[in-house]
Amino acid sequence: MVEAYYITMFILSLLLTLTYSFIWHKHFDVHITLLFVLFPINNLSFLMQFESKTLDELILSIKVSYIGGSYMILMIMLAVFNLCNIKLSRWMRLCFMFITTSIFISSLSIGHNQLFYRGISLSENGVITKDYGVMHTMFTVMVFSYFLISLAAIVYSYFMKNQVSRKMIYLLVLPEAVAITAFFGGRKALDDIELIPAAYVFAQIIYLTIIYRVSLYDVTDTAIDSMVQSGDTGFMSADFKFNYLGSNETAKSIFPELSNLTVDMPVSRSRLMENTALMWLKDFREDASKNKLLYERNGNTYLINITYLYDGRRKRGYQLFITDDTKNQQYIKLINSFNTELKAEVEEKTRHIVEMHDNLIMSMATMVESRDNSTGGHIRRTSEGVRLLLEEMKKDSSFGLTEEFCRNMIKAAPMHDLGKIAVDDAILRKPGRFLPEEYEKMKKHAAEGARIVHEILKGTDDLEFHLLAENVAHYHHERWDGSGYPEGLKGEEIPFEARIMAIADVYDALVSKRVYKEKMSFEQADRIIMEGMGKHFDKRLEPCYVAARPKLEAYYSSLE
Repeated sequence: MVEAYYITMFILSLLLTLTYSFIWHKHFDVHITLLFVLFPINNLSFLMQFESKTLDELILSIKVSYIGGSYMILMIMLAVFNLCNIKLSRWMRLCFMFITTSIFISSLSIGHNQLFYRGISLSENGVITKDYGVMHTMFTVMVFSYFLISLAAIVYSYFMKNQVSRKMIYLLVLPEAVAITAFFGGRKALDDIELIPAAYVFAQIIYLTIIYRVSLYDVTDTAIDSMVQSGDTGFMSADFKFNYLGSNETAKSIFPELSNLTVDMPVSRSRLMENTALMWLKDFREDASKNKLLYERNGNTYLINITYLYDGRRKRGYQLFITDDTKNQQYIKLINSFNTELKAEVEEKTRHIVEMHDNLIMSMATMVESRDNSTGGHIRRTSEGVRLLLEEMKKDSSFGLTEEFCRNMIKAAPMHDLGKIAVDDAILRKPGRFLPEEYEKMKKHAAEGARIVHEILKGTDDLEFHLLAENVAHYHHERWDGSGYPEGLKGEEIPFEARIMAIADVYDALVSKRVYKEKMSFEQADRIIMEGMGKHFDKRLEPCYVAARPKLEAYYSSLE
């Protein structure tokens, strides 16, 4: 009866280990794998003890039992840490292994000295008597300590590790509890039968369940396995010396040349692979950002992803992931083509709208100018004057003028006198100089022009142009010394664009004929402009005006 029990437990333990080996996967925890090796050895040792006829046979079976007795509890503890995602440093693992191995080695002294057992005897009727030594006490302390550490890790994971399955934690508690109970309280409990072998069998069943659950929870490994089995993604790997390590069937269907390579053969042995995979890997080695590229072959487009090949945390080589990206690339090309056509159409329509808008503004400016007897051609001439000034200003980097600012400035120049549309014809078309009260009414055209420009441009998306044009209309009669109108702004308070406009506006007024005066000579106009620098005009603009003066004179001479 007793012998049948030990034989049954050994056979069941062996069958469970064979089951584990049948379902084994390289991603299984190594500590659990070692446990399934140790379980049958330990159960065999109990059967050997029961069948021992001599003291030497008994001592041998006991020594065999301490192989599992010493290392099993360590493997259980390390498996708990791994399954609970708790990292142990290498020195801690080495420390645990040193303690366990030291105690196991001391167990080999049984029958030779009193270090582990002070004495052991086997009576004729099979009764075993043991007198434990100091190292056996250390063994017991070790077993209990490892159990408490494992239990602490399980409790910690339950409360602190949200990514660890609660079912997994419950399953981990069972073999721990059963094993420790059997070890300390189940020895010779039923008719001289040790309960520990049965506890080991039960633990194996639990660990098989844990392994099944781990296979589902390990998302990374499950995903990789699924990708490999589905056949949609090709894999090829090489070591750091660019020797071929292997590939799956999908990769070989894309690159049939891989079938001619054997493991550890240089990738360069294949001319095609030398010009493709080897070149990609070398580029990746030089610059890790070059990890994605497209490769076309036989009418298909493949997306190549390159990563390092890891063994645990160590980089061991390179890995290529090859995915058929033909449909996606065709879709991208279609979208890009559509976007290009749409962009060109939008740009054309936008250009047409802008031209219409500019023509409308110019027409309004021309219409206003046609009401003023004294300023014929003024907007055209001042626009050219602004352009010539800007040409010289762009040569001075201290101004920091952008091309966009210059375009906007030239475009806004014709709008500077739009406010005159609100001035009474009797004043605007007066053939002589204004009386003081008439001049006050005339001065209102600046603020009114700003209002009109604001209304015209309030729907535009170009806010920079909107503000610039409004400032030009509003403040082009302001003076640097604060004596101008309509706000009496002074110095830097005057917007920069309005300061530029002021020079072009006054220069045109000086060298052009008006109903109330003859045109001045270029020399007279220049003297007035230069005298106004620092008073009427921004002194900083003086060098630019001086540089532009020959071109201004040439332009106005061409109009005569």
